[in-house]
Amino acid sequence: LVRLILRESVGLLADEGTRAFDKLVLGWKKKHALNPAEWERLDRADPASALLELKICDPAMGSGHFLVALVDDLADRVLEAVTAAQLLVAEQPWAAHLVEQVRPWQSPIVARVAHIRRSIKAQAVQHGWTVTDAQLDDRHIVRRMVLKKSIFGVDKNPMAVELAKTALWLHTFTVGAPLSFLDHHLKHGDSLHGERLDAVQRGLQALGMLFQKGELDRLDIAARSLSQVADLTDVDIAEAQLSKQLSAEADAQVAPLHALLDFWRAMRWLEPLWPPEKPEKLARLGDPTLRLALSELLSPQRNLVATLAAGVVEGEGPAVSAANDLLVRTRELALRERFFHWWTAFPTVFTGSAPGFDAVIGNPPWDRIKLQEVEWFAEREPAIAAQPRAADRKAMIKALHDKKAPLAAAYAQAVQRAEAHARVLSKAGDYPLLGGGDVNLYSLFVERAQALVQSAGVVALLTPSGIAADKGAAEFFKSIATTGRLGALFDFENRKVFFADVHASFKFCTLIFGGLTRKFAQTRCAFFLHALDELDVPERALVMNAEDFARVNPNTGAAPIFRNARDAAITMRMYDANPVMVRHGQTNESRGRLPDVKAWPVKYARMFDMTNDSGLFKTSPELTQEGFKPSGLGRWRSGSEEAVPLYVGRMIHQYDHRHASVTVNEGNLHNAAIGALLTSYDKADVDHVPTPQYWVRASDIANGLSSPWMIGFRDIARSTDVRTMIACIVSSVAAGNTLPLLVGGADGISAAQASCLLANLNSMIFDFVTRQKAQSTHLNWYIVEQLPLIAAERFGKPLPSAFASHMRSAGLMNGHHPNPTVADFVIPQVLALSYTAHDLAPFARDLGYVDALGEVLPPFVWNDEDRRKRMAALDALFFHLYGLIEVDAGYVLDTFPIVRQQDEAAFGRYRTKDDVLALLRLLPAPTPPHPAASDQDTLTTNSRGIASARKS
Repeated sequence: LVRLILRESVGLLADEGTRAFDKLVLGWKKKHALNPAEWERLDRADPASALLELKICDPAMGSGHFLVALVDDLADRVLEAVTAAQLLVAEQPWAAHLVEQVRPWQSPIVARVAHIRRSIKAQAVQHGWTVTDAQLDDRHIVRRMVLKKSIFGVDKNPMAVELAKTALWLHTFTVGAPLSFLDHHLKHGDSLHGERLDAVQRGLQALGMLFQKGELDRLDIAARSLSQVADLTDVDIAEAQLSKQLSAEADAQVAPLHALLDFWRAMRWLEPLWPPEKPEKLARLGDPTLRLALSELLSPQRNLVATLAAGVVEGEGPAVSAANDLLVRTRELALRERFFHWWTAFPTVFTGSAPGFDAVIGNPPWDRIKLQEVEWFAEREPAIAAQPRAADRKAMIKALHDKKAPLAAAYAQAVQRAEAHARVLSKAGDYPLLGGGDVNLYSLFVERAQALVQSAGVVALLTPSGIAADKGAAEFFKSIATTGRLGALFDFENRKVFFADVHASFKFCTLIFGGLTRKFAQTRCAFFLHALDELDVPERALVMNAEDFARVNPNTGAAPIFRNARDAAITMRMYDANPVMVRHGQTNESRGRLPDVKAWPVKYARMFDMTNDSGLFKTSPELTQEGFKPSGLGRWRSGSEEAVPLYVGRMIHQYDHRHASVTVNEGNLHNAAIGALLTSYDKADVDHVPTPQYWVRASDIANGLSSPWMIGFRDIARSTDVRTMIACIVSSVAAGNTLPLLVGGADGISAAQASCLLANLNSMIFDFVTRQKAQSTHLNWYIVEQLPLIAAERFGKPLPSAFASHMRSAGLMNGHHPNPTVADFVIPQVLALSYTAHDLAPFARDLGYVDALGEVLPPFVWNDEDRRKRMAALDALFFHLYGLIEVDAGYVLDTFPIVRQQDEAAFGRYRTKDDVLALLRLLPAPTPPHPAASDQDTLTTNSRGIASARKS
């Protein structure tokens, strides 16, 4: 993975340098001689020298794994560039007519390497050491040059910084030379917390404070000193000591500026409203003591930089005392949190005409910022962590607090620090795209990398795949995917192959994108990779463009996860021909934001949050204690008050609101509730309902969500499960957040419409496209609303006659309709599949399933064979509605391996596929006919990509 990251970043930059040099040289092919200025230009264009001028950073370097590999990679590329450039020049006709030279042209690096080698050998002779040429080969020496000049790294863990230095020293050890000085480029600090000097300057001006322009000269002086350090290769002790001295001088120059920036950042932690936009707002900050301290520190006559550099305010009185106390607090906070101010810490990088790193690489931490209550107490007080209900944990924590237990104080401090950390990161303005909500550190590092890389530079990071799919990352990912800045996205499934301590199904990716001005003609993608060599398999690698990302995710621009070109071709055709569930209205300059366009009149709703609302949940013993008694169909009643079951996702399946009861495994701290599947025998009892973990008072259900029936679907659903979209009709129950609901919008949705929509959601072809979009364990609404649905009006079209005749003969359709529509067939199937218990009688009534007296007819008795036939018929119909021919449908069915395994275990063959395809043959071919996506000649992936597959 490290080599892949380096290939996609450093390799790209190296290739560009080589092409520029080749273009220059070949542009002179008609010349017979070069003048001195042209020879100098040739030296300046040397690709090997250009590589050594690159500035590459790992902002979360850990123990330096990426940097060690980078040293080798860059050194090898330098040597390759030297050889290639010299060979190319030697082939030119003008190379034989050298001006004032006695040898063929050489890369300037050659002379530099020779000088370093002579210096080390001279030191060896002087001290009587034995040093051979083999110990001082070109690669050894170039690695030392790379190490000192091009490598940058930062980490918040001081031990990690020392380990990184040690790893690099051991890796670049050269006999006869001292260890290289590295403190100028490898630094200890929090990469995510730092201030920009220009922003602080503007803040000071807004408050009427003075900032001496001469202070900016400090950066230029420091940059000159650090440039000298980078050019030294520490061939002897004297050079190493000079490097240390020059670095110390540079640090001394920027120390006053860092004192100012530390103070500014610390104030963001201490005061949520910092910095005020106007001087008069200072009077509204904090408590009286803070205001008194600020009035002394921020007086217009004071040079704040000098005061902060001195670290003390001279004088006496309450204001001076308060100011000095504040200075102590801000210094301690800055020292504890290790604020790192990139733009002044590395002045050689952020001064000049192209500020920023040429490349930012690495594998940033994948941790959430928000303190995880269960994890925190699991290490300190397991009894609290073991409580399955959040309200019970909070009660135990409060009891600790009431007893003034040290653990309670430690927890409160940890919560306060985590909240302050998250607040500053979200409010300081450093992360406008990825800093909102319950963020993960890796996403902040992605946006930090975007800020640190120069406009034409490259970012290459290893992150969770959520960066390309999560709703919180949508604005950022859309900004790179739909503008041509996304170079590559290679998505991996862990499978314990890469990270032993990470869940096998966890997905991560290598994300390659450019700075603000770098554009890629196309984006190379691959998904569900299990080994790097799969990238060399032609059908695994896809080429996408900005239009493709916008087409399959019109609202977010997120990445689909096509496993191959055939998946892409089928999916793109589905999007071309069908509307998405909800297309967000675009912003129009004259009319503002246009309204959303919905394919069906439903709205998304979540009824109860399993953590935040847990105080409303009741167990059966608690209901008994409160005077409730069972009243049938899973309900409890006390007088006029009713308690209804709290359904969660695992309790339902397709067309099945009685899939499983919930049992509790208190030994599992993270997921105590588990499903206990109901058998077909259980479900044959039309009065049998599953037992939930909790109940909720009906009066606690919000207005508008208390309905006799609703569509519910599972939130927890992986693309690798037997099915990804699992939906059913649920009765008037309560629903947790793992069972989101689709309820009637302003105009409502009829039972007939709900039946057609539910059949669409549960079809295998819809599941196929859903899996191209679900990258995590959550099937979030922003994913569902961007999925292609059959338009509602198409259910009013005639049902093909051959199919209708077969359905009548199979007993799956009555003969009341001489010319049935699609809906006339779909609705009875959904009714028979869903209405298997008395609690869904309201749904049956709304579908008109009543006798002559208007009484609801009895439920359909659960019958596995009958259900299999009805679902196969629906699947065949939806393959037809989506325009797939038999060969494509067969391919899609083959992408459900768990369904195949279950069928083969039960029937000895893949019966679902056989049944569906047999019924699909009764339906007419799509008009106009679609070419089979299996035509491999139309699916060239590396050169023509998805657009070509769709066009063909």
